Amino acid sequence: MTTRSPLAGLLEVTAPEPGEVVDLDEVDRRILGLLARDARLSRRRLARELQMSPPAVGDRIARLERRGVIRGYTVEIGWAALGYSTVYLAVTAVQGADQGAILRALHSLAEVEEAIVITGSMDMLARVRVRDHGHLRRLLLAEIWPVEGVQRTETFVGLAEMPPKLAYVAALLEKKS
Repeated sequence: MTTRSPLAGLLEVTAPEPGEVVDLDEVDRRILGLLARDARLSRRRLARELQMSPPAVGDRIARLERRGVIRGYTVEIGWAALGYSTVYLAVTAVQGADQGAILRALHSLAEVEEAIVITGSMDMLARVRVRDHGHLRRLLLAEIWPVEGVQRTETFVGLAEMPPKLAYVAALLEKKS
């Protein structure tokens, strides 16, 4: 009889490992930096900023999308302005539990923005958005604690957040290791 590892299920629910590392030139880095600051920039506007033709910029963006460097274009929500708080939820699984199933269950909850597998004394960390203490209580009692394989959770309530770093992408891509 073959015993399945509790971690084997993670391969089925997590994003695939990246293939080969994509080499970026200076133009690619500038495109990523500009789009990170404002994902609504048109190709024409990007072309003006980069002193290139719009079709050339479009070709580069398409290549970055195909290679998985650009994974999408989003809007950033000011959750506090909508009455939500950020909570980080550390999850410890029962010894031998299928962690893939736990991760899938967390991911399916509307309040869970992201869930990641971590190293250390806990198994997973989820960023959760809740309206108030009652919402958090109901989420824990009715949705998270009943998940098969969850041994315990630890909740960290965010008290304040810094605004997003607008130059984060450009600065990180320019940093020499």
